[in-house]
Amino acid sequence: MRCIIVEDQQPAQRILKKYIADFGSLTLVATFGDAIQAMEFIKEESVDLMFLDINLPKLSGISFLKSLSNKPQVIMTTAYSEYALDGYELDVVDYLLKPFSFERFVKAVGKVRGNTDGLTHSKKEHFIKIGYEYVRIAFKDIIHLAADGDYCEVCMLDKKHLSSEPMKKWIEILGEGDFYRIHKSYVVNIHKIIKLSGNQVHLIGDTVLPIGRTYREEFMERFLK
Repeated sequence: MRCIIVEDQQPAQRILKKYIADFGSLTLVATFGDAIQAMEFIKEESVDLMFLDINLPKLSGISFLKSLSNKPQVIMTTAYSEYALDGYELDVVDYLLKPFSFERFVKAVGKVRGNTDGLTHSKKEHFIKIGYEYVRIAFKDIIHLAADGDYCEVCMLDKKHLSSEPMKKWIEILGEGDFYRIHKSYVVNIHKIIKLSGNQVHLIGDTVLPIGRTYREEFMERFLK
């Protein structure tokens, strides 16, 4: 499970790093002293779990969480118990009051593993070949897929990549959950939908796609759950 630490105090960083290393199935990919740096990292990289301090410089942990549209699982850490309610209202997995023991840390991470339902084994990104290079695509950045004959166009907010793998293969790669097929030619990221209007799906980036007649009923049932 890929995790990051967002904590401005060095002693607290050291404790978290030690606990993460001792736990075994966690991989620490980055540590940040403020939320601004972490925000930029999350936009570009796949993160499963974030250990987030509430009292941070520049931008508080609470404000940071509110700004994220597609946030990872979060365990909040702080020395002040009065902030616990704010954290739980933002659907964090657990709240660790400093100083906390390794046993308490393990209990919190155990909740994450239950909530993610096997997230440690799920794929969060894929490499596609473009010319002589391979480009990594984070699933969370994909807005939609568009079939193009035997190829598939992978569309993100600021770029598009033409993959030599067909739509059928991409559906297998992405799996069920965040991506729904709405048309024989289109698959959309459910988290990028702004609204449904008639037989059309409106996505971020001013993209509007048709909902195919044969896909509409199943898509609506899943979307409105």
